[in-house]
Amino acid sequence: MEQINLRELYPDAYMEDTFVEVSDEVLAVFLDDRRAEALYQRQKYNYKANYSLDQDNGIEKLIIQHHLAPEELLMEKELRERLYSAVMTLPKKQAKRIYSKFYLGMSVKEIAQAESIHPSKVYRSIENGLRYLRYFFEKF
Repeated sequence: MEQINLRELYPDAYMEDTFVEVSDEVLAVFLDDRRAEALYQRQKYNYKANYSLDQDNGIEKLIIQHHLAPEELLMEKELRERLYSAVMTLPKKQAKRIYSKFYLGMSVKEIAQAESIHPSKVYRSIENGLRYLRYFFEKF
């Protein structure tokens, strides 16, 4: 059993030295974390990466959970309903392939293998379906 100082680990929470006995496994985790942080700091220094690559482009805002206003929720619901109705007007194969590509995240090659057809047919089918959806939304 080893003793660790909680003030070193949590300087914001502990203003005074507070020692706690921990097992060797827990101490090993703390030491590994300290080594990983030191490695990160050395790499940041070596590569002169003292700045954030995602500064002022909105990535930080995407990470933070953003609660939508009731009007925005209603608009999103209407858009989803319109998109669903537009996809349902497509032929069954096109709708199935678009669903597989954009909702299930399958690649064109995976869809073609599942249907035992050439990938170019799947690609053309998806392109035609998207072209129709574009026309459908421009029309309305």
